[in-house]
Amino acid sequence: MNNMSMRTRSGALSFRAPVVINQLGPELRGAIVDHWSRPWIIDHPTDRPPWQIPAGADVLLTRPNAGWEQAPATRPSGWPFDLRWIQTASTGIDLFPHWLTEAPVVTTGRGVAAIPIAEYVMAAILAFEKRLHERRAFGSKDWGKGSLGSVYGKRIGIAGFGSIGRAVAERAFVFGMSVKVLRRSAWLEPEPGIQSAASIQELIEDVDHLVLAVPATSKTTHLVNAEVLSRARSTLHLINVARGRIIDQAALLRALDTGKLAAATLDVTDPEPPADDDPIYRHPKIVLTPHISWSGGESAKLLSDKIIANLDAYARGAALADIYDKALEY
Repeated sequence: MNNMSMRTRSGALSFRAPVVINQLGPELRGAIVDHWSRPWIIDHPTDRPPWQIPAGADVLLTRPNAGWEQAPATRPSGWPFDLRWIQTASTGIDLFPHWLTEAPVVTTGRGVAAIPIAEYVMAAILAFEKRLHERRAFGSKDWGKGSLGSVYGKRIGIAGFGSIGRAVAERAFVFGMSVKVLRRSAWLEPEPGIQSAASIQELIEDVDHLVLAVPATSKTTHLVNAEVLSRARSTLHLINVARGRIIDQAALLRALDTGKLAAATLDVTDPEPPADDDPIYRHPKIVLTPHISWSGGESAKLLSDKIIANLDAYARGAALADIYDKALEY
């Protein structure tokens, strides 16, 4: 039982209101202000570094763009202060300083953006296959010319089979695609309609569209490198909705230039954002979006629901959901 709850002589539970540092904005404040645990919510000043936490605060709600990009390489003296739980809005922890995870418990926003990201993936696949913007008619001379591709019958490869990978697979099935998946953990039993791949090399050799949805860890950095790209079909369309460093970006540009694969849709890059003179912005075979695949839909509501459920558990001294695992790095 944590320091949030204690049992009185009568056996009833009593609670001390959590002191919550909110770096997620007024919408999140509105979602938890009436929580039964009576949280004392402190809105973190935007002009103060996010790691400057006042004494007595035991909960931190944060996201990478709250100012963590300016964090020092070494942990601040006294960190994590009185914090007992940090909840991040992001799925990954890689955009935070490594010392953030020295808090007793860190939980993530795993799964809250799965639906909009899966929709982004399917939009990218449809855009590649149908090419409606390239097939526009500008006059009678264009009538009846050209043809469209098809999604039906194509094979999609998904590297990473968490909430995002599963959401992509569900939508791919609706379009009549076959699905092949590479996952970190062993398959305990077959899943209907899904083929498994033993390696990224096997996966890239056998698919028309390859979706990268793996967490960014020391083991997945440059998972897609020159050797892997050399195995791709020349018609392959690569989609990255994970992190930029999953791909060796220089190797990707070379592969596109030499026709080793057909196209790439990238929502993430390495570094991020790229320098203004980076050729990735103007490459004719790349569709580049500014890390927005997570947006749209009900992500904010789902994040609020996740935080409320974890606040329930925290106040009761129960286990929290989606805890960051230091061994797995996600």
